[in-house]
Amino acid sequence: MNETKHILLFGAGKSATVLIGYLKQIATAKKWQVTIADVNLTAVQSKVGNHEWVKAVGVSIENDSERKSLISKADVVISLLPPTLHYQVALDCLAFEKHLLTASYVDDTIKVLADQLKAKGILFLYEMGLDPGIDHMSAMQLIHRIKKEGGLIHSFLSHCGGLVAPESDDNPWHYKISWNPRNVVMAGKAGAVYKEKSKVKSQNYDGLFADCSEVFIEGLGKLAYYPNRDSLSYIPVYALEEADTFIRTTLRHPDFCKGWQLIVQLGLTDEEKMVNTDGLTIAAFLQKCFSEKKIRIDADDHLLQEQFRFLGLQDESLLNKGICSYADILQSILERKWILQLDDKDMIVMLHEIGYEVNGQKSTLKSTLVVKGENYLRTAMAKTVGLPLGIAATLLLEGKITETGLHIPIVPGIYEPVLEALIHQGIQFSETITHV
Repeated sequence: MNETKHILLFGAGKSATVLIGYLKQIATAKKWQVTIADVNLTAVQSKVGNHEWVKAVGVSIENDSERKSLISKADVVISLLPPTLHYQVALDCLAFEKHLLTASYVDDTIKVLADQLKAKGILFLYEMGLDPGIDHMSAMQLIHRIKKEGGLIHSFLSHCGGLVAPESDDNPWHYKISWNPRNVVMAGKAGAVYKEKSKVKSQNYDGLFADCSEVFIEGLGKLAYYPNRDSLSYIPVYALEEADTFIRTTLRHPDFCKGWQLIVQLGLTDEEKMVNTDGLTIAAFLQKCFSEKKIRIDADDHLLQEQFRFLGLQDESLLNKGICSYADILQSILERKWILQLDDKDMIVMLHEIGYEVNGQKSTLKSTLVVKGENYLRTAMAKTVGLPLGIAATLLLEGKITETGLHIPIVPGIYEPVLEALIHQGIQFSETITHV
């Protein structure tokens, strides 16, 4: 292919680091143009460096003329922007007939564009990161394989978590931040709804972390999980209406869930309650929360004592961030306390548990993925969020992905070539099948 292709990436934050490196390799190998655009030009330049085929651009996504100019010159647009900023990019991609790839969830504003996308022969590929993304692709590959063998699936559980690798696990929460810290603070707030033993069940936020179930991961031991938002909406997507149990979950260390349940009880994730933090210490703020809720940690509960000491129950450092919500203050504290150090490694763990029956033989399939980061920049999170997007963009421009319209990666024409390419990047599942 001698024709010069052009990939445009919006967003150069934490999740983009490995993707940018991948796009630089592709640009060099194929002599394709790549443009990396972000509001912070210095940050982009530091990740791009000097490259013949890759250009760093500083742009505000709200600047209509600059945004449209960039999109009009691209063949494929990848957006790692916050979800609220996708829509204008999507409208421009539709107007200029450009493919759009993103790791974000499909929302109702995008769904209404589906017919127009199909008519114009362009692809909008959403949910193409880790979770959602790799989870969809790997699960659908298994589901389609089992059904092709004549299998009836009666139970489906899909677990995924961004964690800290054991060799870098040195705090009582067993957690460090490797992605958007706001999402860490807000996790679970919407509660959860799922299907278990043929019954629809729901959990509200107040009790979500109170009694987490556990799974065993070979080489890592036990991890806890809590149900993730709305599992029910994915039952028709995965065509698993026959399953008695269908649950998508988030993985954490068991100790994390116990500590986070207390954080919820203390109201630390409240986005409406405000306080002036100028002159306020971390210790004073946390003690204020305990006092307001009339909560005390039992003297014999050494884990919670240790966890909240680590957060700053005795830390006289000043917050000094003006008037903030409790959630804002918690985020500020966690960004200080749960920071990935230069040589720290994060870790992605994914596990699918599928119970099924073929010709009267009941079996349980477990498919496990463990990916470790290299350091605080080249994280497992950045690798697993970014690489599916970069690989899909490449395959699309090579003509190896031919789907058009609005998609998430649940069809073989998308997931087969992407999963195959991910194996070459060290992202590969291991399987065990147990016959009952």
